[in-house]
Parts: sequence; structure tokens; C-alpha cells
Amino acid sequence: MAKKNPAPLLILISAPSGGGKTTLCDLLLAARPDMTRAITCTTRDPRAGERDGEDYHFFDAGEFLKRLQAGNFLEHATVYGHSYGILKSELLAKLREGKDVLLNVDVQGAATIRERAADEPELKKALVTVFLTPPTIEILEERLKKRAQDSPPVIQKRLAVAKQEVAQWKNFDYLLFSTTKPEDLRRMMEIVEAEKMRVARSVAPEF
Repeated sequence: MAKKNPAPLLILISAPSGGGKTTLCDLLLAARPDMTRAITCTTRDPRAGERDGEDYHFFDAGEFLKRLQAGNFLEHATVYGHSYGILKSELLAKLREGKDVLLNVDVQGAATIRERAADEPELKKALVTVFLTPPTIEILEERLKKRAQDSPPVIQKRLAVAKQEVAQWKNFDYLLFSTTKPEDLRRMMEIVEAEKMRVARSVAPEF
């Protein structure tokens, strides 16, 4: 008899700026072809090479506001004058197809998603939250400098915000100290496998 798959996961990875969450998400998606990322909605214009429905769902401001007022978004935010949001319907559709879904969000977004998911039984059952961070502020500062994307004042601002974000680690299911890319991926894969074996998500053995 064919093996039945356990219930799908909604995996949320969060980290302070420079913590490595985008890199880890990319590695995890490459290592797990059965996993899909949540596609974010945005009001900004598509950039070169971006496709609607693949990179983002591109909405005009009126459509975004309409969906926001209807309560369609699990989480939303405004960044540099553009709105971003994650549709509850998209997450539920993918989970109902049996797909594991990956969310890459900041700490504030993670708090909102935890709160909203608590009122959605399917999302609550599937949600697994992971906080990724370097073990020290000094290592995070070194990473931000190596990125060479920000000026020294901006780096200091990011570090100040990071201290506030790291203080929220206890609100997550897992704390993952970031070391090397292969090691981060190995431990993240272990978390996924462990969550797959939870009794609440497993299918009863047939004897």
C-alpha cells in the first residue's frame, strides 16, 4: 500500500537584517523540490524579468486596498511607499494541495502571522516558526560590512534594530544560530523532518 504523506507545513523563517534568511530560504527551496514559496502581492511596478504570479502578484493600489479591506491578507506592510501582502487564500490553496509552503518575513511580520494564524485552524496546524540569527552582534556586524551594501551609519541603524528583533526569539518555535550555509541548511532540514514526524501531522499506521 502506498505511503501516505504527513500534513503539509507552513514554514516561516525570520531573522534580523543580514541574518541570512533569504539565502537559507533559497537553499531550502533548492533542496526540497516539494516545497514552494509564498508569493507576495505588491503595488510596486515589476522589475526587469519579473513575472506576475511567479515573482509577485502585482496589484494596483485600488485592488490592493479592496483586498485589504475585505480581510484577504494574512499579513501586510508598506515599505518605501509600496504595499506588500500575503494572501490567506494562496497559502490555504497550496497547503490543501499537500505542498509545504515557505514564508520569508521580518520579525514584525512573523508576529502578525502568528496572531492571525491562531484564528485559522488549517494555518495554525501547519505553522512552524524559525528564528535565524548569528550568535553575536559582532558577527552580524561583520556580515553586514562584508555585504558592502550599506554605509556605516546605516549599518549601525540596522544593528540597533537587530537588537530589538533578536529579543523576540522566544516567540518562535525554533532558534537557529547561523554559522555556515551548509550547516544552516542541514539543521533547517532536520527541523522540517522532525515537524513532519509530529503525531499531530502524521497519518495513522495501517495494521
